[in-house]
Amino acid sequence: MAAKQRRHPATVGLLGGSFNPAHRGHLAISLNAMDALGLDEVWWLVSPGNPLKMRTGMAPLVARVMSARMIARRSPIRVTAIETELGTRYTDETLKALRRRYPRIDFIWLMGADNLAQFDQWRNWQDIARTMAIAVIARPGYNKAAHGSVAMAWFRRFVRPASQRKSWTTWRLPALVLLRFRPDPRSATLLRQRAPNWHRIHAHATPRDGVTGRRITSLKE
Repeated sequence: MAAKQRRHPATVGLLGGSFNPAHRGHLAISLNAMDALGLDEVWWLVSPGNPLKMRTGMAPLVARVMSARMIARRSPIRVTAIETELGTRYTDETLKALRRRYPRIDFIWLMGADNLAQFDQWRNWQDIARTMAIAVIARPGYNKAAHGSVAMAWFRRFVRPASQRKSWTTWRLPALVLLRFRPDPRSATLLRQRAPNWHRIHAHATPRDGVTGRRITSLKE
């Protein structure tokens, strides 16, 4: 008998990152964005390797996926390392590949104000904006830099009022909406400082990918 195909939602927020490790700040941002934007789900895209981050101190992919699964359990969040299957490394490639693979899903890219502040350093960042709508979540300490950034100067004419946030599937691209929630001070950096060997408990784990359903085992960084 053929395996039953997994049903996919109609609207999905994509939150990419290293998740090194994942923490409840990621969860708070995701759940607040779901409510604000009327999303069915959020997918956490655990990056095999962020081109803008140093590899030193980066835990193995399997450990980062496991930490994300633990934080996201019992929530409408799927944890995935799908980039390893797609063969993509950069966000512009990944988002285009996801749209091709899941043409019936409306995706919106979620990112913090810290990422907007350096968004112009991302490869083909304007193409990303033309691929799907973007929701930027305010983060304490980064909002001033984000609003004064090179990327925001370009985006300014494409910003949508927060009052229109639930109609994002109808927006003409590029389109960006600024969201503000109660600040969460937690960070992966602080967690690593407190427990630098946190990833060792996941050394032999083989988690199942939340989107593809495949087992993740010893994937190369």
